[in-house]
Formats: sequence, structure tokens, C-alpha cells
Amino acid sequence: MAKTLTQEFTKGLWKEIPPFRLVLGLCPTLGVTTTLENGVGMGLATTFVLVGSNLLVSLLRNVIPSKVRIACYIVVIATFVTLVELVMQAYAYPLFLKLGVFIPLIVVNCIVLGRAEAFASKNKLLPSLADGLGIGIGFTLSLAALGAVREILGTGMLTLPLQGAATVFDPSWFQPFSFMVSAPGAFVALGLMLALMNLVPSK
Repeated sequence: MAKTLTQEFTKGLWKEIPPFRLVLGLCPTLGVTTTLENGVGMGLATTFVLVGSNLLVSLLRNVIPSKVRIACYIVVIATFVTLVELVMQAYAYPLFLKLGVFIPLIVVNCIVLGRAEAFASKNKLLPSLADGLGIGIGFTLSLAALGAVREILGTGMLTLPLQGAATVFDPSWFQPFSFMVSAPGAFVALGLMLALMNLVPSK
């Protein structure tokens, strides 16, 4: 049992890490990763929704009628997204403003709905918890890595969560590659990181 739970958790950290392996959740991946702080914030919010929805869907999997299961999953996910919005507005309002519409859009994030449909609806509570937590942490790490690369190359700075911006490259000699913090730069950075991931076996 412990081995199975470990496998369900660790698969989301590498073998099925989104967005580099599953290539899911690209909208927030491209939209919010202008800074490390934004990436971590979005990743943690999505992780909370993933874990909560996986747990509830797993508990209700034998109660939800199959014909309306997707609608029920969306209601469950929307409930946890609303909780995230309220908590962020109360305790992390500046970050909430930066992430903007991408927080409510977690409701339609294909990672969250996909885990509810493909895993939580077919498995018990603990495996569903391990799956949601692993996929969520993997997603957070992906966004954090992409955000850090884009921010460092694009501004020469790095915005650490709860710490503020720190200088990485001396502005006296470093010329920021501002293209990296633009929308096209997000596609280029993601493409390069996907290429690097594909060089490493997933198993």
C-alpha cells in the first residue's frame, strides 16, 4: 500500500509532470509565469484545488450518477476555486491582483478536471490524495521553473515569494532580454524547456 501511494505521488513530480509531460494546463503556464512569485502562487492555488477536488470526488464516486458526473465534478472544483479566491483576497491580495482572471479559470483547468475524471472517480481516498498532491506539486515546480527562467533573463531580477525582488545580474553590465517576459517569450521559453525535458527519459 505504501509503495503504491509513493508511486502515485512521485509520478506527478517527473513521469507525468504537467505541463512538460502531460502538456496540460498551458493557459496559466504561459499567462502567469512572468515571475517566480506568480508561478509559485498559481501552482499552490491549483494544488489546493486538485487535492480538495480529488478527495471529494473520491468520497462521492459511488454516489454521483455517471450521466451527470462531469457537471458534478465542475461544481466540486468551482467550490474549491471559490475558497482559494476568498483566501487570496483576504491574505495575499497583491498576488491575487497579479494572477487576475487565471484564478477563477482553474475551474476549467484540464489538469484538475482530468484528475477527477481519470483518477479520483475510480480510486479510493488515499491514492486520490497522493495523486492530487503529486500532480499539484509537479505543476507548481513547472510554473516556478518557467517563471524563474523568464524573470531572470527578462529583467535580471528574481521575485521571491514573501521576500520581494532580488538582483540576480548586475544592471551595470547585464542587458535584460525583455522579450522573455512578453507573450511570445513565454512560448519560446516553454518550447525550450519542453525540448530539454524530452531529452530525459520519463521512466
